[in-house]
Amino acid sequence: MSANQNSRVVYRYVSHLTRDTLALVLAGGRGTRLHELTDFRAKPAVHFGGKYRIIDFPLSNCINSGIRRVGVLTQYKSHSLIRHLVRGWSHFKRELGEYVEILPASQQFSEEWYQGTADAVYQNLDIIRVSKPKFILILSGDHIYKMDYRSMLLAHVESGADMTVSCLEVPVAEAAGEFGVMTVDENNRILRFDEKPENPTPIPGKPDSALASMGNYIFNTDILLNLLEVDGKAPGSEHDFGKNIIPTILKEHNVYAYPFRDPETNALAYWRDVGSLDAFWEANMELISPNPELNLYDPDWPIWTYQRQLPPAKFVFDDEGRRGMAVDSSVSGGCIISGSHLRKTLLFTNVRIHSYSSIEETVILPEVVIQRHCKIRRAIIDRGCEIPEGTVIGFDAEQDKANGFRISAKGVVLVTRRMLGQPEGYA
Repeated sequence: MSANQNSRVVYRYVSHLTRDTLALVLAGGRGTRLHELTDFRAKPAVHFGGKYRIIDFPLSNCINSGIRRVGVLTQYKSHSLIRHLVRGWSHFKRELGEYVEILPASQQFSEEWYQGTADAVYQNLDIIRVSKPKFILILSGDHIYKMDYRSMLLAHVESGADMTVSCLEVPVAEAAGEFGVMTVDENNRILRFDEKPENPTPIPGKPDSALASMGNYIFNTDILLNLLEVDGKAPGSEHDFGKNIIPTILKEHNVYAYPFRDPETNALAYWRDVGSLDAFWEANMELISPNPELNLYDPDWPIWTYQRQLPPAKFVFDDEGRRGMAVDSSVSGGCIISGSHLRKTLLFTNVRIHSYSSIEETVILPEVVIQRHCKIRRAIIDRGCEIPEGTVIGFDAEQDKANGFRISAKGVVLVTRRMLGQPEGYA
């Protein structure tokens, strides 16, 4: 068989695997470490990268991987998330066997709302059974990364696994108390799984690194259904994949780790948990560097989203001391920069910046208006804020606190409408 023929056979084989896969995206997270940024939205609905929401990344990964049956499990403050999904992800045709379906906590098997990650899937057993998938891909809905799930699915089948856990190498100090950590043998079979240990087990030969779970799993459907039925009735269970399901399945089933690496270089792949204000700000700032690690301009792996039809960004006035310009910045559609200077700043859609202002190293969410003579640096401005004329943010921490703004551990200032005494409701 020629190389081309072999390639076509592999492609058809993987295509059958993806068609037999149902993806379930866990998107009900509160995102408490983002503080007021999640007062009116779930963490997966938080804006990111100038025009996206966090949920767009796992969903785009599914579509680009050929997995077109997707359920999104929602719960906490889900209105803006559901609105975004309806507007941007409802165009798939069920007649062709494809859909992105919203699965809120419906209390089908319990009088409670979703009690844990495993319970969220358990409460949708009827949906799974109707879909009749051979494999179930469970994804965290609140991380930023690009990943071809076909490679993980192929590894799952070829290893004979009952469950596969997507993982990445992280520093031991970073993993402590934050990630589920795996101990594996030479074939990547998982021997032990510790949920957020204080002293993570290092990777053999790499004493400074641990193998951390990304919160993405592939199950053989029959195995998962049995596990969920047992866990759903188990007294004292927290109904969580990391705390309950994985430790249980290790005893009697084949569970393998799938190390997530860059497919071209085999280096550690890009993956960001933007669950804190500092991590959120840093990940957005990375995007405006000359060669960001996350390439949003890749035509072979587009990140899909909903976006309004808006005019192009505009920069006006070219007078000395009143020049509309942006340097090392990213500016989205509908923005007008009027006689102000931006440096290392990321603007979402429909932002208006009036004259004589100076802004640097700042993430500005949609619909923000910044009046004249403002000075802002190292800040996150939430959606819909109107910054009054002459406001100074990010230069005096004590004054920022006195103004009611939140200051992160690394000195990033968060400003919301409530802090400004303005009407709320933007999400």
